[in-house]
Amino acid sequence: MISQWQLRAAFAARLSDVYGREVPAYTTLVDVSREVNEDVLRAQGADAERLGSIGRVTAERHGAIRVGTPAELGQVARVFGALGMHPVGFYDLREAAAGAVPVVSTAFRPVDGEELARNPFRVFTSLLTPADPRFFDADLRARLENFLAGRELFPPELLALADRAEAERELPEEDAERFLQLAVSAFELSTEPIDRAWYETLEKVSAVAADIGGVRSTHINHLTPRVLDIDELYRRMTERGIEMIDTIQGPPNWKGPDILLRQTSFRALAEPRALRTPDGSVISGALRVRFGEVEARGIAVTREGRALHDRLLGRIDEHLALHPGAERGEVARALWEEHLPGTEQELAAQELAYFTYQVADRRPRDGSRPPATLGELLAQGWVQARPIVYEDFLPRSAAGIFQSNLSGEGSRDNDQEGTAHDAEWLSAAVDREVLDPFALYEQQQNRSLARVARELDLDGPLR
Repeated sequence: MISQWQLRAAFAARLSDVYGREVPAYTTLVDVSREVNEDVLRAQGADAERLGSIGRVTAERHGAIRVGTPAELGQVARVFGALGMHPVGFYDLREAAAGAVPVVSTAFRPVDGEELARNPFRVFTSLLTPADPRFFDADLRARLENFLAGRELFPPELLALADRAEAERELPEEDAERFLQLAVSAFELSTEPIDRAWYETLEKVSAVAADIGGVRSTHINHLTPRVLDIDELYRRMTERGIEMIDTIQGPPNWKGPDILLRQTSFRALAEPRALRTPDGSVISGALRVRFGEVEARGIAVTREGRALHDRLLGRIDEHLALHPGAERGEVARALWEEHLPGTEQELAAQELAYFTYQVADRRPRDGSRPPATLGELLAQGWVQARPIVYEDFLPRSAAGIFQSNLSGEGSRDNDQEGTAHDAEWLSAAVDREVLDPFALYEQQQNRSLARVARELDLDGPLR
């Protein structure tokens, strides 16, 4: 029998092989990421693995796909449910971008600590919002919804196998192989000719909308390896002549602990696609929608930590508005060093980030009773803290990556009022709860504190 995590690992590996054949620069990105990780490991030793073993980091990928309707998103949830992946977080990229990115998103990923350690594959999944009048007028909305209703992204056999794998948490080897074949092929780039006029109609609104609603299939939009030094990777990719986007999205490179997520990518490449013209003939063309993203993951922050992060982003924007010639990275670095704790210990003490805690092997053995507070336990060497990896995404960074790889801003009518979508709405769309990432991190932290309290025979929960 093939378990869910084995299905997940095999799916991620096969999808990586497919994407490498479709987008050769992705293979270069993976190779450079591996080189950088090996160099960091040699230079830093055990410290390099503080946010995950090198085995996990090397195997780690996040994919990105885009779908057009709540029904399609519900089917995606079934396919990823077979792999032990749950929808986590709600991201409104419409509000995170000044340009036209008419999607809301969630990320499907494992949520259990053991499952994440085995294989942390995650897929950032975006849903088009045809009902939003800021992007689509009534006529275009009707045409778009009619087009989307007439396509089938996932064959019934795949969905049946997915439901079985989710219910039984495993599949027999032969069925597992069939599931993997069908699942991977569902996300391969289709060779079916694209209606050029229809695609260009949507592209005037948004290149993202055209990529979702202008074709009769879906595909992996990017596949992202994880790197331990994203600044060094950016430099090495540029040296190899690969055009990178202008910036590294997310928090700055600074002397303190890395938090949340930093991302960058090489620019979307022109890929040959068959296009059908209005007279019915098929010609060779090219579309520029897929790119190679890479990420560096930091520590998961609490709600208070995230609020501080978001306030600092606002301060950066304010400074750059007043001083347009300033370099964003330098402004961000100065604000980080002024307002963010410079050590993991301070992050923990101020409850700005999440950690797991365990009783230290070298704790005092003189017969004394352990202190009652977490701060004293840490200070006196009774307990050790290990940072929890941030497993999720930042809407502003995701929108920034999307936009930096588009050829135009598209069109957006801000005089119209946008449609309201939230996590509750998305939960109904996928017929399963969209989980709160903060709650998941807090549960992980609290479970570790409860274990410490039991092992040290402490009265009451730790604070």
